[in-house]
Amino acid sequence: MAREPLTRAEFLKILAAGAGGVVFLGGSEDALAALAGADDDLDEAALNGDAGRTAAAPYMTVVHGTPVDVNVRTAIAKLGGMRRFVSAGDDVVIKPNICAARAAKYAATTNPIVVATLVRLARGAGARRVRVMDNPISSSPSSCYSASGIAAAVKAAGGSMQVMSASRYVTYDIPGGTLGRLPLYRDMLACDVLINVPIAKQHGSTGLTLSGKNLMGCTSNRSKMHDLGLSRSIAELNAKLKPDLTVLDAIRILVRNGPTGGSLSDVRRKDVVIASKDWVAVDAYATRLFGKTPRFVPYIAAAARMGLGKSDLSGLVIRKYEV
Repeated sequence: MAREPLTRAEFLKILAAGAGGVVFLGGSEDALAALAGADDDLDEAALNGDAGRTAAAPYMTVVHGTPVDVNVRTAIAKLGGMRRFVSAGDDVVIKPNICAARAAKYAATTNPIVVATLVRLARGAGARRVRVMDNPISSSPSSCYSASGIAAAVKAAGGSMQVMSASRYVTYDIPGGTLGRLPLYRDMLACDVLINVPIAKQHGSTGLTLSGKNLMGCTSNRSKMHDLGLSRSIAELNAKLKPDLTVLDAIRILVRNGPTGGSLSDVRRKDVVIASKDWVAVDAYATRLFGKTPRFVPYIAAAARMGLGKSDLSGLVIRKYEV
């Protein structure tokens, strides 16, 4: 039987059990309230789709406004609802960007309320379990999970954090002819649903790090990808992992000194969430947030050439919403 999203009482009980005292975004009470949510019409739409008609769902949704959870729920509702992607009994893995031990305000890690809202919706759609994980590039996973606010948010939303153990990497054949074989975290291939939840930020190697590059956190051998050509390698990695849903966090974006940042002067507030089944199209659209075009991020073109998605957005049904 499908489980309902957490009620406020359930949220407060979980919070009291171990998530209390965490500052998500400057201690905002609204941020904590957003995790609790409410069993309202928007929750229903976010599970079953706007008016319950997934056939009419657009190719991509772009939502601007506040609060954060309303952005996410609206993006998913207009895309057809979480039950379009998650069925009762599914094993769901959510892959945010938790590259460093940074608070959410520095825009180096995915906004914890974006992640927590997706956990709530996956649970509400009846997922058997919802796990959140990443392979940080600096500091220990537990430190990064905690400092980002994501660990507490996920716990409060009824999901679980998983530290990516070295023993769970398996070497797989990678399509495309460049990488050959690469170790990948087996849980991300064995799960029923993989949800990619990157944050939009500047990156020295690829111009920007968006959805495609976020999945580099699924391998224990990033150096091989750099050595063999990062753009083609990113495309091939995504061809293997095949994320089922991408929800890009552009609540705050990092415009300089990515990927780890550390200065609020490098952060810009956009209050945007972008969602689609097609991560290539999401990344192509997201370059606009930085005043760029998809040509600025070479891996977007590499992925489009492999047929992984659309980098040319003309003709696609993209719906924009203000909340």
